[in-house]
Amino acid sequence: MFKGPAEAGRFAAELGARLDGLDGVEVAVCPPYVSLAPVVDVLRGTPIGVYAQNVHWDDEGAFTGEVSPPMLLEIGVHGALVSHSERRQLFGETDAAAALRAQAALGAGLQVIACVGETEAEREAGETEAVLRRQVEAIRDGVEARKGLTLAYEPVWAIGTGKTATPEIAQEAHAFIRGILDVPILYGGSVKPDNTAELCGQPDVDGALVGGASLDVESFAAICETAARL
Repeated sequence: MFKGPAEAGRFAAELGARLDGLDGVEVAVCPPYVSLAPVVDVLRGTPIGVYAQNVHWDDEGAFTGEVSPPMLLEIGVHGALVSHSERRQLFGETDAAAALRAQAALGAGLQVIACVGETEAEREAGETEAVLRRQVEAIRDGVEARKGLTLAYEPVWAIGTGKTATPEIAQEAHAFIRGILDVPILYGGSVKPDNTAELCGQPDVDGALVGGASLDVESFAAICETAARL
């Protein structure tokens, strides 16, 4: 919940100029709902995609506070996050809802980044694989087609805490996830310019879902440029 329409528009313009001509990496930004339209306008004609932070599974109806796939498509949005860890932890997002959101968005023609990951308590209890299996299988079994689907592994204990999964931990989790659902898998959890190469250089890590480090143009651009060289 950062950057209203004016600030997001300025950020997008600066980022577009900063990354102009960069090859070898796909880049997308995920502004809040109110900032989607101005960011789409600013980035139109550039290779930078614009994703929503959430999406509902119905086209319309009595779902106050939700936004549907057709609404996003109408303003030129390319895709949506689904079940980010904050949606799961703070708003009770369930595995079933994650699958419904992913299926509806993909079916409408949006790209989807569906998020999975364990909490610190679950990791300490030795439940990481059980949690990941449950979350990933719900998405796998709930979507009819996988084209346009990407997963993001977010160890909740490494988000906004300054803690980062070691490259070995990230690789192990990504390899486990890929054994259940073989689609591109991003790593998300305190990704910064100085750890991007080590994390994204792992064989089963296909990219990064960047949080706090994406709020500054130079920081985010540095991550994109590092990823493009890998």
